[in-house]
Amino acid sequence: MLCAFVDFYRSVLIRKADGLTADELQRTVTTSSLTIGALVRHMTMVEDYWFNDTFAGLPEREPWASADWEDDPDWEMTTAGGMSFGELRDEFDAACQRSREHVQSASSLDQLAVGGDPDDRCTLRWILIHMLEEYARHCGHADIFRQGIDGRTGD
Repeated sequence: MLCAFVDFYRSVLIRKADGLTADELQRTVTTSSLTIGALVRHMTMVEDYWFNDTFAGLPEREPWASADWEDDPDWEMTTAGGMSFGELRDEFDAACQRSREHVQSASSLDQLAVGGDPDDRCTLRWILIHMLEEYARHCGHADIFRQGIDGRTGD
């Protein structure tokens, strides 16, 4: 059930970006600099961070590993500016597929993460619930942005 809800929100985020031009993906509709394109790239990074780095304990993947986080703490979002929907979606889909594979390889939802803070190991269940919270918040942002761009509403 947790995986089904995470997959639902993954699809909602992509539907919010689907059909937008490169300019629309980077359009802001509030005083925030946040955009739908930036949200998609951010969630791509979040997928890799929680499932690849934290849960599986694998080395940080590219392009995140060589990003200059010190110079730009929002690197994943600011670099989304030159990406098309196809590029964003391909990167996002690949990260989601890797995440699903990590979940499928787990012995149970109570399996502890291998990476992350060794003094505060989280379970796969905790990560999935956290992802629901993260997706729900950002899909809400994307809904506001999409409505401001072309009036489209819906889940």
